[in-house]
Amino acid sequence: MPATARREPAARPRRTRKDDVIQIRASAETKAILTRAAALRGQKLSEFMLDSARRQAEDALLDQRNFFLEPEAYDAFLALLDAPAKPNQRLIELMSRKGPWAS
Repeated sequence: MPATARREPAARPRRTRKDDVIQIRASAETKAILTRAAALRGQKLSEFMLDSARRQAEDALLDQRNFFLEPEAYDAFLALLDAPAKPNQRLIELMSRKGPWAS
């Protein structure tokens, strides 16, 4: 077969090598809860812990995003944050209902 007609093998997806180690100590009770939750998700304990920690880390980082406003817009934004919420009819009805735990 001529070199120009040769087909290249399909590229395999690259796997990131996991060679960094994170060590953590936990109480037996905490480990049992984590192990149970991991099993419910069909994951290994380490996978579950890493996924959960990564999600929490991403949330923490996203909470720290900066945004910039002109001074007038910033003052208006602060005024909205400081102003008391104005309840609407749906909120009043919701807050007047008894919770399912209240008999």
